[in-house]
Amino acid sequence: MQGLPNEERQRLGALLERRTQKEVMEMIPQFSQVEIHNLAPVPSGPADVLGMLVFNMERGVHLAELGDFLEACPAVQPFDVILANELDDGCVRSGGKNTTLELAERLGMNAAFGLEFIELVNGEDSKGFHGNAVFSRWPIRKAKVVRLPEQYNWYFDRQRRIGGRLAVLAELDVAGTPVGVGTIHLENRTHGPGREEQLKAVLAEAEKMFSDMPVILGGDLNTNTFDGRDKDAIRAVVGSPELQRRCLEDVASWEGCLPAAEAAGYVPVPNIALPTRRKPLPEGGHLGLRLDWLLVRNAKVGESRTISTRKADCGFAPAGSALAAFSGEELSDHNAVWASCALR
Repeated sequence: MQGLPNEERQRLGALLERRTQKEVMEMIPQFSQVEIHNLAPVPSGPADVLGMLVFNMERGVHLAELGDFLEACPAVQPFDVILANELDDGCVRSGGKNTTLELAERLGMNAAFGLEFIELVNGEDSKGFHGNAVFSRWPIRKAKVVRLPEQYNWYFDRQRRIGGRLAVLAELDVAGTPVGVGTIHLENRTHGPGREEQLKAVLAEAEKMFSDMPVILGGDLNTNTFDGRDKDAIRAVVGSPELQRRCLEDVASWEGCLPAAEAAGYVPVPNIALPTRRKPLPEGGHLGLRLDWLLVRNAKVGESRTISTRKADCGFAPAGSALAAFSGEELSDHNAVWASCALR
């Protein structure tokens, strides 16, 4: 995906002082494009069951370590599709890499990438692109970006960006069977009704694109059970074991996007109340949240599990690997979610 010079990025960003995100994004064709890389040979034999992985990779900053994790961690195996959030292209913070393409090449997978944000803070970024990706061992027949209803304007945030949340939907050719998949990133800086509106937009597009096939959607749905902008609400949750239980056990009662998915015929996975996000707290420690989900329709969910991405839990790291040498606490502030899905 072709980048824009920093001067042009800043010029376009400055327009947001007087124009809407939608108006400015329509001036940037990359926001409606999907970058597809069909790199992998077609697997031989039938595929009755898909190993699905949801993983927010926190910008791909620790890309070599993430690759080691995906190749060596027994709990994420086998995976046929990864629904990934937060991957950079041309950002200094992640080494200027096209993290989607490099990871696809390393894993021997196909990939489709959609642009969520153009970062403006660091003028040294070659592109400043940040988005979401679908990785697949099976060929990607077609893909599209679904731009979600705006719930927060990130230009006026300290991170200062052009863009907004999106989903990337892709039709896969799984041994001759069409299968619809999609990676979704809902807004954290909004409340439950805002996320419900965004997910309903994704479900409507998935219905049009995948009406008669198995569908597996997933990603970081940011199901906090509170508005991520509300500091008082966050402090209340941090100080209350009862509210913390709400974040893990009663998510669907507070986040309408999950009942909306069920009403549309999807099964949310996992159904075990384990945290998938470790939200750092100013005074130290973290808040456990249940944010990352698979939504499965017209396929049968088998085993599922949540996989820690803390270094302390990576005893499988190969000797001499980047993961073995990694000195940080975690590869990502999100855990991964895996499930087997039998195609009907």
